[in-house]
Amino acid sequence: MAETTGQELAPVEVGSVSQWLTSQGFEHRFLGRDHQGVEILQVDREVLLPIATALYGYGFNYLRCQGGYDVGPGQELVSFYYLVKLADNADRPEEVCVKVFLPRHDPKVPSVYWIWRTADWQERETYDLYGIEYVGHPHLKRILLPEDWVGWPMRKDYVTPDFYELQDAY
Repeated sequence: MAETTGQELAPVEVGSVSQWLTSQGFEHRFLGRDHQGVEILQVDREVLLPIATALYGYGFNYLRCQGGYDVGPGQELVSFYYLVKLADNADRPEEVCVKVFLPRHDPKVPSVYWIWRTADWQERETYDLYGIEYVGHPHLKRILLPEDWVGWPMRKDYVTPDFYELQDAY
């Protein structure tokens, strides 16, 4: 028989965007809400583009932020997308966060550049710092570091070189 502490956990209410995606037949996982109440959804990289396209059609017409993070040394990398539904006279626009967890040895995910053009430099920055490759991006190359930089400096297992020789650019 299981012991109870007297405190029952409240069930997590699935958000409206997650419910809509489920009703449309899109597989994803509801991860809860962030500190501002924004729904967080986990999707597989194979279905990112269909889900992103559906969310755009549902009204999420603005990519507020795209970025990445490293879960930990030897663990997954994450590409995330904060989407906003902008409309006239909206007091509080609806938001959703989509996360794609990627294996460290093969961090490839489709580019959403063709849906939201604001992904251009954001995906390049994530590529530059984490090494996540955005397949289909029209100009994926380093944006902050020199082209010959070795490694991905925001990964938690990155070893900072003792010496880096700056070369004349011109």
